[in-house]
Amino acid sequence: MKVNGRLYRSIWLEEDGKVGIIDQRFLPHRFVLEWINSASHMQIAIKEMHLRGAIVIGVSGAYGVYLAAKESEGNIERFNELVEKVRSARPTAVNLSWAVERVLSRIKMEDAGRWDDVVELCREEANKIWEEELLRSKRIGEVGVKIIEEVFKRKQDTVQILTHCNAGWLACVDYGTATAPIYEAYARGIPVHVWVDETRPRNQGARLTAWELLNQGISHTIIADNTGGLLMQRGMVDLVIVGADRVSRRGDVANKIGTYLKALAARDNGVPFYVALPSSTFDLSLCNGLDEIPIEERDPDEVRFIQGLTEEGEIKRVLLTPRDSSALNYAFDVTPFNLITGLITEKGIIPAREDAIVGLLKEDV
Repeated sequence: MKVNGRLYRSIWLEEDGKVGIIDQRFLPHRFVLEWINSASHMQIAIKEMHLRGAIVIGVSGAYGVYLAAKESEGNIERFNELVEKVRSARPTAVNLSWAVERVLSRIKMEDAGRWDDVVELCREEANKIWEEELLRSKRIGEVGVKIIEEVFKRKQDTVQILTHCNAGWLACVDYGTATAPIYEAYARGIPVHVWVDETRPRNQGARLTAWELLNQGISHTIIADNTGGLLMQRGMVDLVIVGADRVSRRGDVANKIGTYLKALAARDNGVPFYVALPSSTFDLSLCNGLDEIPIEERDPDEVRFIQGLTEEGEIKRVLLTPRDSSALNYAFDVTPFNLITGLITEKGIIPAREDAIVGLLKEDV
């Protein structure tokens, strides 16, 4: 996707071995690039949400293993310690552990006589994951656009789509998951309008999704998180598309906190509710997502404080709540499979059902 007319990815590897990222903490007010040159730095970037989104977290984890190999210089104990720091940076998105394990398995499969060979293998595998995830997101757009096309053919008017959090190109390498079909529809000339949930407490919708859509010239309106139900009641939403951080084998979806409430409102009002994700976000080791998916609990100050741009052009953090009030900050919730109309993957649209998910992933074996 383009920013100010120039093509960017959310993460990339420079020729000198540094990893470049778009630092999402400063958006939408400042466009800041950050250069990461150590595994510890990558762990901080993931944990403190310089970057976020299941797919880009996975890719950053893969590059984190590469950086760990570079800086450990053949000290296996140090290498394992650095890798574990990266792997444990955030618990809910399965892509992180998946990508770390995939790079490590490449090392085990090869007989590397010198540590330089190990570093090169890590770099190659991380770049391969980067490329695969980019292509998966592009394909999700090509698959998912059919849903939007069907609504437009029936309606012959602007397709109204509601999304939650940011599952756009910033959360992936490019294109996004939930936004990929929207970008593809726009490219095909289908009129679309996006209702953008603000997504408290970190406001990824209001800050990031809105910024993305604005840069691409796509019509959108930012709404308070609790507005979506009213819009559905009034017939102002044609479909909901969200992303995912982990999906169990029976189809339960962990996504940003508030997703479950949107699914309930969609079911009550007969609005189709779709989840867009690459195959790397499925976790077949878990069946009952409501009981088994780990839910990250973050700093309560993310609820108590908010960050914004002052009239003087400074980015500042201000307290919203009574100073002595406590706060609880669960980062994700789980939407049960029975509330989901379908899963949009790079391989096709399938029901949120165990046999469909297992069958889809068997194609990779």
